[in-house]
Amino acid sequence: MKAPNAPNHRPHHETPAQTGRPAPRTLVVDGVRQVYRVAGAGPVCLVHSGGPGVHPEYLRVPDLESRMTMVYLDPVGSGDSDRLPDGDYSMSRYAGFAAAVLDDLGAATAYFLGHSHGGFVGLQFGLDHPERLDGLVLYDTAPLNGRELRETATREMAAFARRWPDRPEAAEARRVWEEVNVTGTRKVTDHDSYAAYLRGIEPAYFADHRETAGRAGGNLRLRGTHDPNRLPADWDVRDRLGAIGTPALVIVGAHDFICPPKWARQMHDALPDARLCELSGSGHFGHIEEPALFATAVLDFVHGREAVRGRTARDAAPVDAHHPGTRPAASPDLPTHPPTHDEKDMP
Repeated sequence: MKAPNAPNHRPHHETPAQTGRPAPRTLVVDGVRQVYRVAGAGPVCLVHSGGPGVHPEYLRVPDLESRMTMVYLDPVGSGDSDRLPDGDYSMSRYAGFAAAVLDDLGAATAYFLGHSHGGFVGLQFGLDHPERLDGLVLYDTAPLNGRELRETATREMAAFARRWPDRPEAAEARRVWEEVNVTGTRKVTDHDSYAAYLRGIEPAYFADHRETAGRAGGNLRLRGTHDPNRLPADWDVRDRLGAIGTPALVIVGAHDFICPPKWARQMHDALPDARLCELSGSGHFGHIEEPALFATAVLDFVHGREAVRGRTARDAAPVDAHHPGTRPAASPDLPTHPPTHDEKDMP
């Protein structure tokens, strides 16, 4: 049995070439291993996946790596990073680990792309470390975590099941969700039960699960780590969104059940400098369901920010003090695309 903070290692025989993922890099923060991976060239972007506890490999975005330096975190408590011995997975704690990764890279600032639970961390990063943000991409996320978010997701899950009345997997997803999150008749107590829970609700994460699974060859399976020591992390920053002055891009799938568009619109309206992109054919995984539109929205946002900031992509790339000679090459100019989003104060 693993110690409470034992790293969640992949089997040692799996190499980066075999997994298709960049090689891991590791730093230690207060005795806890934080793993991250770097791919691409251009402006630096921290990428924080969802969960909590879901392994981060699902959030690889190759379409952005040709124009940006993507720094993929294995959030503590997931992937190859350690679990936290005290179970305190607060949003500020996650944000602190993200800041430590920037320090390890030797980067003063970066963009932050946070998906789902990672978007919670992104908002908290904007509150705790605003001076280190070039821009914030809030992807299928919300400004709160806890009972109200679950209740909204439960209603959206019911709507999902009604949308697909002839698909048994839709009814099964609703049943599994409600047994875990409403009635409590099904318990998630270990890695196996967590994996079964994720498999059960997986169809609800997509606008059309069968179509997306067909295109992806059925390879949509999420993996996760269950930490029995994880403490409740209710969190709500709706009354503090106005304090986040960093320009933000809010991306949401029109059919996202767990972080539906109501939260995206609320963030867009409350953040001082935000634009909204709604992906009409996506659920919770727009980077898989509509990858070209997702990448276009992010690159448009970054292109605009870099033009305003008046510095080249090479200026944005870090000198990696721990890995000499690995500074990314200068990126060609980011492309300009037709608008795919609504922007505040646009004519």
